Amino acid sequence: MTTLTDAELESLLDDIESDRAERKESWAGDAPERGRQAVCAFANDLPNHQEPSVLFVGARDNGHPAGLQVTDQLLNTLADIRSDGNTLPPPTLIVEKRVLKGAEMAVVTVVPADAPPVRYKGRIWVRVGPSRRVATAQDERILNEKRRHRDLPFDACSLPNCPFDELNRTTFEGEYLPNAFAQDVLELNDRSYEQRLAACRMIAAADNPAPTVLGVLTIGNSPRTWLPCAYVQFLRIQGSEWGDPIADEESIDGTLSTILRRLDEKLKAHLSTAVDITSEATERRASAYPLAALQQLARNAVMHRTYENTNAPIRLYWFDDRIEIHSPGGPFGVVTAENFGRPGITDYRNPHVAEAMKVLGYVQKFGIGIATAQRLLAENRNPPAEFVVEPNTVLVTVRRCP
Repeated sequence: MTTLTDAELESLLDDIESDRAERKESWAGDAPERGRQAVCAFANDLPNHQEPSVLFVGARDNGHPAGLQVTDQLLNTLADIRSDGNTLPPPTLIVEKRVLKGAEMAVVTVVPADAPPVRYKGRIWVRVGPSRRVATAQDERILNEKRRHRDLPFDACSLPNCPFDELNRTTFEGEYLPNAFAQDVLELNDRSYEQRLAACRMIAAADNPAPTVLGVLTIGNSPRTWLPCAYVQFLRIQGSEWGDPIADEESIDGTLSTILRRLDEKLKAHLSTAVDITSEATERRASAYPLAALQQLARNAVMHRTYENTNAPIRLYWFDDRIEIHSPGGPFGVVTAENFGRPGITDYRNPHVAEAMKVLGYVQKFGIGIATAQRLLAENRNPPAEFVVEPNTVLVTVRRCP
């Protein structure tokens, strides 16, 4: 993705009627909300420009500079639009400070999404001329149609021979939809069941109701039947060597929410807490591992593993002195073995699985899982998590608190 030149940006600034530009004098008041709606609309690219659109912060409605001082804090706040979890799937954008017409401006360049529709806080926003609006049913059908004609990530592909009735309607309408869309949108929604499934990428299209990988993982009756790798192999080994006795063993399968819930229960069941009443004036309760750190790392594995061309599960091995999480699938996209785990470096092999985990409440913000886990480990006096990153697998090892 290349940035626009100064001349291209100034041309968009001056074109007051353009549907590829939005201007904000500052990032205060209702500007953050409306600006995020604009980013969502630009990512959906309803007019099908197939070109980047731009949100200018520091420009008046007539395109003239507003005299705003662009700070690092402002740029970081704008960059959070991609990762704060409110815009799903996360849009591709560049945030930078530019000098246009002799003045500083913050420029957010938004690339059309590969797999629309994109939602902001449960609503699909689109651009109509210089204004934005919530998408109509027809707009949504157009966006779904655009998605069908692009190269899709594996989690948005349909599964051959998987029947439509593999998808559980009760789970979809009772659990997923209320979390994915705002209540008022659902109340006004006159779309058919198939159209709703298509809008959430659970099927290929309303007129081609073939369940997708995402659909089977999220609301399938038996995900492992169609995706044999979709489970977590848990072992609690009583010792520190592979030959030591196995104290607990379980294959954790089901939908994403079932796997994540049962995995949480398993982690809690095996965590031990010690009480120190001698070294400090008040007793201190110390766990061998911080639960939240283990949850972050396990959920990262579920989100980022490969579900394609493998039968290998995620493997979580709990020894007396350490925990190992083996995840099928190596680095993806901009993530390499060299920059793996570095804050701000993230990419999504399964962008729609990531979206579903956010909808279901298992992800609060994108791109901070490893950093959060490392911080929690340090606070609990555990050594930092260790990563072995190979082309086809990632191993994370967490050592017990001394």
